[in-house]
Amino acid sequence: MIKEFKEFIMRGNVIELAVGIVMGAAFTAIVTALVEHIITPIIAAVTGNADVSGLAIQIGTAELTYGYFLQAVIDFFTSVALKI
Repeated sequence: MIKEFKEFIMRGNVIELAVGIVMGAAFTAIVTALVEHIITPIIAAVTGNADVSGLAIQIGTAELTYGYFLQAVIDFFTSVALKI
């Protein structure tokens, strides 16, 4: 049983998976640092707070609420960084 386990571990797919997990963890730290220490402070400096979902522009009778999109992008990067 130990011999079979060693053969399984030494297959390329398992080692590639392990490398992928380690790289994913390292990438998580990069994305988290980018969002928390660069993107969020810039947004807070420009808008006065870190929540940009209320940003909108009026064009004629239509209101384009681009803030919801920006907030969704920020939330996506934050959640990806925390889950990886």
